[in-house]
Amino acid sequence: MLTWMGTLTIAAVLALLLTNRVSAVVALIAAPLVVAFAAGFSPSEISEFAQAGIADVAGTAAMFVFAILYFGIMRDAGMFDPIVRRVLRAAGSDPVTIAVATVVLAMAAHLDGAGATTFLIAVPALLPLYDALGMRRLVLAALVGLGAGIMNLTPWGGPTARAASTVGVDGNEIWVPMIPAQVAGIVAVLAIAVFLGLRERRRLAAAGSPGGPATASRPDARPGPETPAAPEAENPELARPRLFWVNLTLTAVLVGVLVSGVWPPELVFMAGLVVALMVNYPGMRLQSDRINAHAQGAILMASTLLAAGVFLGVMDGSGMVEAMAVSATELVPTAVGPGLAVVVGALGVPLSLVFGPDAYYFAVLPVLAEVGQSFGISPVDMAQASIAGQETVGFPISPLTGSFYLLTGLTGVSIGSHIRFLLPWAWLVSLIVLACAVLTGVIPAWG
Repeated sequence: MLTWMGTLTIAAVLALLLTNRVSAVVALIAAPLVVAFAAGFSPSEISEFAQAGIADVAGTAAMFVFAILYFGIMRDAGMFDPIVRRVLRAAGSDPVTIAVATVVLAMAAHLDGAGATTFLIAVPALLPLYDALGMRRLVLAALVGLGAGIMNLTPWGGPTARAASTVGVDGNEIWVPMIPAQVAGIVAVLAIAVFLGLRERRRLAAAGSPGGPATASRPDARPGPETPAAPEAENPELARPRLFWVNLTLTAVLVGVLVSGVWPPELVFMAGLVVALMVNYPGMRLQSDRINAHAQGAILMASTLLAAGVFLGVMDGSGMVEAMAVSATELVPTAVGPGLAVVVGALGVPLSLVFGPDAYYFAVLPVLAEVGQSFGISPVDMAQASIAGQETVGFPISPLTGSFYLLTGLTGVSIGSHIRFLLPWAWLVSLIVLACAVLTGVIPAWG
């Protein structure tokens, strides 16, 4: 019964999110609570499940709240304006160049393997530029997600680390043979960036916007009739141009501390916000006004993450996830067994919509590895097939990860639109990674 209840819960949440019928908060809280009551769990049991889930995401929620406030203060102070102006001059307002730069920045930022850090670095820096040119935010979210996703194969990334601990090997044993496949995936992501950039260029040209071919061919373009001027500060009275280097240095230090792991992320952004407010807006009134100005976005993000904690807590504590994992492996036909690794790799991205990284790598993968061994597929092979897409390239579309909500929240795109737009591209990249791994003999095509 738990298998059907878990499947019903996930199906309901996905249906509600993909169709944009209700807000994410409503879907993530209502569906698991209703199904848990229907499954016969007592109010006290459900309360324990939900509280455990909320406790797991509390630190992440705090980080997102203070990160949104911090970067909001930096935008008010005008820290991004000179960066936007310089990038506009260097790129000539070419959507293709900007799209490729988006992917490169996301890949570089994701060298530490933390999706939240990547999105907090890349999105606030690029969002003003996309808005200035009229490029779609969906494209920004997709390209940042793809760049981070393909770098998530590294051994210090979450999926590979989880897979290594599950099958009992060192992370490098899984990752190193996959490097050629990862390189192929990087090339594919860059090619997608070029394609989407060209499509944005044509769309803007057709709409008469300044990001079309007329300005794209001039790398030294300056603001004029055909080239957009860099956006001015939303409120000139709040801009602090004289503090640009101070704010930039503060942000660089903050990012460095984040990557180093010396402090927990939530404390880093708390301290950063304190310094940013004291330097840019001294005085209680100014500081309160700036916090209130960005409170709506911060509360929306925090409420979504806490709702996701309820969802994850009920799904895990009730045993629904574990039951789904066992039942799913029992459905594998004997005739498909020898090709199970390829099947697992091919379904990695869509499975990211159903299983979070912990649920898959700690609950599903052990069972799949056991089933694979009966068909001559080693656990390492199964782990390598899994990281071809499951919560690597697939994590930017997974509603079961906190960073997913950060990406959609920072870019301001709806969850359903983001998943529909990014899913085919992420799936394509994962299939290319899988094909390269099969061709190089890393993943067995047949037992």
